[in-house]
Amino acid sequence: MKNNVRPKVSIVVPVYDEAENIGKLIARTKEILQGRKITFEFLAVDDGSQDNSADILREEAKLDSRIKVIRFKKNFGQTAAIAAGFRFAKGEIIIPMDADLQNDPADIPRLLEKLNEGYDVVSGWRKHRQDPFWTRKLPSAVANWLISVVTRVKLHDYGCTLKAYRREVIENVKLYGEMHRFIPAYAAMEGAKIAEIEVSHHARETGRSKYGLFRTFRVLLVLLTVKMMTSYATKPIYMFGGLGIGLSLVGVIIGIVVLIQKYAYGIWVHRNPLLLLAVFIFLLGTVLLMMGLLGEIVIRVYFESSGKEPFRIESTLNIEQ
Repeated sequence: MKNNVRPKVSIVVPVYDEAENIGKLIARTKEILQGRKITFEFLAVDDGSQDNSADILREEAKLDSRIKVIRFKKNFGQTAAIAAGFRFAKGEIIIPMDADLQNDPADIPRLLEKLNEGYDVVSGWRKHRQDPFWTRKLPSAVANWLISVVTRVKLHDYGCTLKAYRREVIENVKLYGEMHRFIPAYAAMEGAKIAEIEVSHHARETGRSKYGLFRTFRVLLVLLTVKMMTSYATKPIYMFGGLGIGLSLVGVIIGIVVLIQKYAYGIWVHRNPLLLLAVFIFLLGTVLLMMGLLGEIVIRVYFESSGKEPFRIESTLNIEQ
């Protein structure tokens, strides 16, 4: 493939300590896409791997100019790696996927076929997910339900990395934190047509999973930010005013309880810790929540206004700046 020819597809793969898998994934992806005569580039983003993933990627890039490598100075996380891949991708369609061989490259042509039906985003659904139930599948199901309710974009599997995006849908999307899984919600806000198809999911055979139960809670916290950015970014008074009114009502209710206790049971306010305790807890929680949301907005303004990225690149191979 000539460097000045835009490929049809850009495959974006975050890599962190996947030396046992990344070579196999590259070979499998090339086999699938070449067999269907789909022009492509494979962007591997080495997110500060500590094993020999970087060496394997370097050799693959030497052998094939379609294999492009971005290496971070340290580990910045999956979202930062996907953001870097999106930034350097040249394809008309951009498809992120995991490096652990749990996503199947054979599903890529199916995603493309669904896009050709007139959709802007096609999301993979790991209906028969090969992961532990209590630590992965159950928390994921709860998170997917909650995300669908909050964003009003109904998908079964927000956490599936394997998705297909038309380039114009994500060109102006800035990713931070755990935001990569919420791209369909942002796209829907801009009027994009979204579809979902079942994709294969294989059990991890080698290497170690980088996901844990705690990550589900981080995603739920990011969901608050997504709701703020998508629903209240231009009208924050709706959210802050609503919370203020709600807390005021709570204060009134507690005041009524204190008055009842005073006149019915003779408990005076200065002897009743209930009022101060309730007010303190509610105010503390509200202040912390608001500080978190405001902090998220401020950090986005900082990155976008200063042109900074949430990652630092150490080196690249076969990448056109």
